Parts: sequence; C-alpha cells; structure tokens
Amino acid sequence: MKLIFEKSVKARDGYSLPKDLFDEVDIKSCIPAYAATDAKKALSEVSEVDVIRHFTKLSKFNYGVDDGLYPLGSCTMKYNPKVNEKLASLDNFVCAPPLAPEETVQGCLELMYDLNKLLCEVTGVDQYTMAPASGAHGELTGVLIMRQHFVDHDDKRHKMLVPDSAHGTNPASCTMGGFKMIEVRSNEKGTVDIKQLKDLMDEDTAGLYLTNPNTVGLYDEGIRDIEGIVHGKGGLLYYDGANLNASFGIMRPGDAGFDIVHLNLHKSFSTPHGGGGPGSGVIGVKKALIPYLPTPIVTFDGKKYHLSDVGEKSIGMVRAFWGNFAVLVKTYAWILSMGPDGLGNSSEASVINANYVLAKLKKYYRPAYDRYCGHECVLTGRDYKKYGIKTLDIAKRLMDYGFHPPTIYFPHFEPYAEETIMVEPPESESKEVLDEFIDAMIKISNEAKANPELLKSAPHNTRIRRVDDVLAAKRPILNYDDELKLKDELKYKDEDINF
Repeated sequence: MKLIFEKSVKARDGYSLPKDLFDEVDIKSCIPAYAATDAKKALSEVSEVDVIRHFTKLSKFNYGVDDGLYPLGSCTMKYNPKVNEKLASLDNFVCAPPLAPEETVQGCLELMYDLNKLLCEVTGVDQYTMAPASGAHGELTGVLIMRQHFVDHDDKRHKMLVPDSAHGTNPASCTMGGFKMIEVRSNEKGTVDIKQLKDLMDEDTAGLYLTNPNTVGLYDEGIRDIEGIVHGKGGLLYYDGANLNASFGIMRPGDAGFDIVHLNLHKSFSTPHGGGGPGSGVIGVKKALIPYLPTPIVTFDGKKYHLSDVGEKSIGMVRAFWGNFAVLVKTYAWILSMGPDGLGNSSEASVINANYVLAKLKKYYRPAYDRYCGHECVLTGRDYKKYGIKTLDIAKRLMDYGFHPPTIYFPHFEPYAEETIMVEPPESESKEVLDEFIDAMIKISNEAKANPELLKSAPHNTRIRRVDDVLAAKRPILNYDDELKLKDELKYKDEDINF
C-alpha cells in the first residue's frame, strides 16, 4: 500500500470554499512567533476521497479484540460491552466542564461517590482516590502514600521489597517514590520465597509490592505468612491489582491484610486496554491511610456532593480535576450490570479458560510451572530449540492462522522462564474460540518438527511479512523521506524490502 505522500498530485485540493468577504488578515499577527514560518511544508496534495480511502484501508490493517482472540499475557485484552461505551458518551458526562461549579455536576460527583463505595466493597478497603491516570501512575501514588505515612510517624524507612514476579513497573515506581528497590526471588513454585522475604524484611523496609495472581499467573499460597512477616516488622502491604480479573468476587485483598490496593480499571473493569482508550489506576487504602490520599476526594453532606480537601497530611494533587472520568463511568456501569454473582462468575471463567489452555497445550509446550494457574498460563517453546525454532517463530506462524500472538519472552527470570509463551484467554472468550487457538498451536507444534523452515519464514498470509526487527528498532521509518533515504542507503528495490 502506498503512503499518503505517494498519492499526492500537484495542485490537487481536498476542499473548495468560496472566497470570504473579510479584509485580508496578517496570519503572523494571529499566532505566536515560534509557530510561524515562511518555509513551505511538504504536505500531500490529495482529494477528500483519497484521504478517506487511504485511512479506511489503514484502519483495516489493525487487529483488535473486536476481530478475534487477543491472548496477550499480563495484559488482559478482553472484549468489553459496547453499552458501557455508550453510557460513558452521554452528553451530560462528556460535556461536563472540569471547572464547573459543584452544583451543576452533582450527577458526576454522585457517580464517583457511589463508585468509591462499590470498589471498597469489591476489594475490602475503606476509601479510593480516582485521580491516577494509569497503572504506573497509580503505583507511584500508592508508594507516595506509603512514604508520607512513614514521614508522618518519623520513621525513616528507605527500602521497598519487590518480588521478581511483580508487575513490570513496580521497581520504577518505588524508585521514583524515593525508595531503594530490593528484589525478592521466586521459589520453585513461581511464588514469593518466604525464607528470603523473612531475611530481607527489616525495620528499614517500608513494605512489599505484591501482584496476586502474580505476573506468572500464579496465586501466591503464602499470603498469610507474607502478611505476618511484613506487618510484624511494621511495614505496609501494597496489592498490585493489575490482575484482579482473576480474583474479584472471589477474594478481597483488604481481607487478606493489604493496606493499599491498586486497580487497573482499564484492564479489569470494562475499558479497552492499550490503544483503545485512556487508563485509570485507582488506589484504595485502609482507614489509617486515608489522611494521606491525594486531594480532593468526593464527599456527601446528606444534601450535596462536594470535591473536598483531604487535609494537611495529603500527598497533594497527583492529577488535575477528576481523573479520566469516562473510564469511571464505564466501570460503574459494568459493576452494576454484573452484580456480585456476575463478578465472581467472570473471575471463575477467566481462571477456567487459562487452565483449559494449559491442560490442552502442556503436552506440546512445556509449562514454566506445571501447576494450576490463575487467569493466565506460561508455556515455553524451549523444546523446539533442537529443531532450530525459537518462540518468536511460533508467534509469527500463529499469525498465519488468524490469531494475534500471545506475549513472548516474558516473564524472563531463570531458571524456569526460558523461551516463554504467556497466554491470557480472558473470560470474554468462548470454548469454541479457545479450541480454535489450541488447534492452531498444536498444528504449529507438528510443523516445527516436520518443516521448521515454514516457521522461520512466517508469517506468510499477512499484509506485512516478517520484518528485520533490529533494523526496525535502529532505523524506524517515521515519514516518506526516511523511507527513501533508507532504500537508497541499503540499495533495496521495492520488491526486496517490505516496509
């Protein structure tokens, strides 16, 4: 497919307007000096229909959850009901100005107030802040709350424990929050090594980040021991709920002793994850930590709802206005539509799906941990190395069967995680779809043994064939000039390289 610049025809216009009756205006007097230039911009000259057809074709190149299974492990790329998108786009929500007087947005504030109560009930904590704009932003907010708590108690703790199976952004978040990150190794079961945790937890350690199920998709069986060790030394427990879609309606982190709970509403609670929309990494805390929450929070005096200041111990504002409000609307609608039984059923389906895939495929792709998993399973392609096949080749070949590849080469800690294939078949997928995926993976297993060259040159049926990954990373093509320059440098013809 040609670039939009290649479709350009000199002097072709995409619009036609009558000449206005106003006096000539000096454009430079209307815009800042830094934005004005006499240089002619290299813009494509195309008609409206050229533009529409070009970008419509481009949009059809994408793959998303509306096209089929999107089994990215550690990501929860699930289908979300369209009715929740519709509700979030209602005029009174979309057009509510963030600086509007409180009395004009009582409905918005009431929704946030009620959503706080719902999330507290789901997770077993006492108050949420809706401000954080993403998962990592939520992590940072949580660690700043922890730091403020210890500062308020004149406790100079400077270390934070992070398991090697934690969510990937945890180490960066605790470092940005001013703590020294200390890694806790996993045991042979893929969960926290209790003995090492006991050795590392001391009076200089603020607490422990814990993702449960963890980033290997495994429930940590030692939660009670972990809670006793961390709280026994005066530390706090932070629950990274990025994988809560395997737990809600079944267990509540607050009941297990966690002091701070982080949720990714854009993964578990009906908002598209990734390029599909903004995030919301809300943070919930137990009663003792409420004074340190970001300000403001929504309160109710019995007659009106207010955006109220948390108080002088608050960590301050972490984001302007109301957070990503549309995400909150979708979450609120989804929870109400599901109800407590629906939430529990959703988690059960997620766990059943993952264990079904694991059971069907472990004969062909040796598991990193051969045990029951949570919402995702970790298989490996390490046994195919003797055929010259890498996990990357398996993932590329899967595209020929019409599936988006799972997460590969993650998790990556040794000795258990090698050539990993991390599959998360979320609760929105049917058994029929999972069977099609399983059949494709089994066929690829047979192909890897009988005809490895077929995998090494895959994909064969996609619009873009296998690219040079190293070249793509070092020399990305960001515009038409980049393409021409790279072709000239490498002496490639159009048919020799697939851009």
